[in-house]
Amino acid sequence: MSLSQALSAAISGLNVSQSSLALVAANVANADTPGYVRKTVDQVATAGNGTGIGVRISAVQRQLDQYVQQQLRVENAGASYATTLSQFYDRLQGVFGSPGTANTLESGYNDFTSALQALSTSPDDAAARSSVISAAESLTQQLNQTSASINDMRGDAELGISDAVTQVNQALSQIANLNAQIASSSQNDSATATLLDQRDSYIDQLSKLMDIKVVTTDQNQVNIFTNSGIQLLGVKASQLAFNAQGSLTPNSRWSSDPTQSSVGTITLVSPTGGSVDLIQSGAIRSGEIAGYLQMRDQDLVQAQSQVDAIAAAMASALSDKTTAGSTVTSGLQSGFSVDIGGMSAGNSIKIGYTDSLTNTPHTITLMRVDDPSALPLADTATADANDKVVGIDFSGGMPSVVAQINTAIAASGMTASNPSGTSLQILDDGAGNIVNVNSLSVTKTITGLSGGSGELPFFVDGTQPYTGAITAAGTQSVGFAGRISVNSALIADPSKLVAYASGVSTGDSTRPNFMYQQLTAAQMTFSPDTGVGGATDPFSGTITTFLRQSMNQQADAANAASNLKQGQDVVLNSLQQRFDDTSSVNIDQEMTNLLSLQNAYAANARVMSTVKNMFDILTQMM
Repeated sequence: MSLSQALSAAISGLNVSQSSLALVAANVANADTPGYVRKTVDQVATAGNGTGIGVRISAVQRQLDQYVQQQLRVENAGASYATTLSQFYDRLQGVFGSPGTANTLESGYNDFTSALQALSTSPDDAAARSSVISAAESLTQQLNQTSASINDMRGDAELGISDAVTQVNQALSQIANLNAQIASSSQNDSATATLLDQRDSYIDQLSKLMDIKVVTTDQNQVNIFTNSGIQLLGVKASQLAFNAQGSLTPNSRWSSDPTQSSVGTITLVSPTGGSVDLIQSGAIRSGEIAGYLQMRDQDLVQAQSQVDAIAAAMASALSDKTTAGSTVTSGLQSGFSVDIGGMSAGNSIKIGYTDSLTNTPHTITLMRVDDPSALPLADTATADANDKVVGIDFSGGMPSVVAQINTAIAASGMTASNPSGTSLQILDDGAGNIVNVNSLSVTKTITGLSGGSGELPFFVDGTQPYTGAITAAGTQSVGFAGRISVNSALIADPSKLVAYASGVSTGDSTRPNFMYQQLTAAQMTFSPDTGVGGATDPFSGTITTFLRQSMNQQADAANAASNLKQGQDVVLNSLQQRFDDTSSVNIDQEMTNLLSLQNAYAANARVMSTVKNMFDILTQMM
């Protein structure tokens, strides 16, 4: 090797040392910078005429474990999802309260029934009557506030989705821009490595918002998909659109039919103009957005259903009167007759019969519907899992009602008729003896305070009776907890808590006993929509038991959400530590590298000095 080659080699060594020193300085300076990945250089020998004569930097490498990074992004989505659920359930638990504690719906309900019990022992006590009204008003206010709080949380979830969609679009745009800059860079240098850090940072942000899959292609480019396979970013970025609603009501629901949906939906618009509804397709399965969607469209809707069911059960238990039909015969046919006059929308007629060929019992529920556009009704219109529900339009009078009922029961072999007035008669098939009518009953809502029986419209829907009516807009029960109030006529005249008819003694306990028994002992069936019980085995029990079940379920869900969050945090922190062990800057390690570079720099400088001296000697000899 000539002196010139030695000098060139020493200079190349100095250049590499200087570049490496700059990289160490950058590592140290960014030791606490979020998203910064430690960088190192790859050195290769350079050769001339078959002889190694120097060194150069071939690439700047980022020190990271790509497998751990991939897993970290998966857990980022899971942790954000769990955190979102936990935060909402903490708020929901504050609304429902913990079972057994004061100032909860359960304690308010118990105060009300206790006041009724006291009234039943002293029905002539004006103070006892006043206590019942006061406790009832306090309970309805609790229900109103609970419903409002749940609805507010659904509105917050809607706003949360809107904000998250904006963040997704910003992240996708930044990733697309960085993709373009990285593609235009032909060198694997520190500038490119910094761009890769920035892109990873935006991808990490995106992974917290929704579950994604990142695919690396040529020239350090990335394509991004949802885990369900829908592309979010290719050469260009797609954009998400969210039609946020200004305010939500308990009736606000998401639907795949845009004309039926009253909450926002997320639509992905591709660079080519194509679109897909990400909610309908189930594309978002984890991340912050998935948490918001679950709370808005499932968990909070279910919580609303529970408080609505409690309010509806309270109203119906006190105002609904069920009357069994009287047995009748007509020739070879037998069955029952019942008066259906005075039925309100939402009231029902129940027919029980047995198919003797299979010995199978059946129930048909005929529900009065005053809004024909709501027809036909689904079997889920009642909580009974085993009945067939048929909506009957009463607007055409008894002939039309009977005709509709005959159409509904024709397949069974039974027949309906109207012998007189508002009487409905249901008979079996007579000589055929294939079907046996077992029972016939009608349930009506009592709308007056002096109807001659214990039933009364204690609770009302604003100023209207609660009947469970179904219209095209939905069921009256939806959101009822937010509207329930004590009948103003009862507040004005508390004596009606006892006087169910003219001439009833002030000390008569008939009505107070009825109210107490209905609210504490009457067995009721609750809709599976509440989440308590299933579609095939809906929960049946007292209002007290259902209320306690609902509170326990909310408490269990809150604990489950908290446990999920804690578990996800442990996994995420563990993966983050593994990632940091490789990728974060270790100051001690950098100082060690600095000493090595200092020694290398000094050695190369010494070589240059020695070569210079040798050149000087040669010059003097010439």
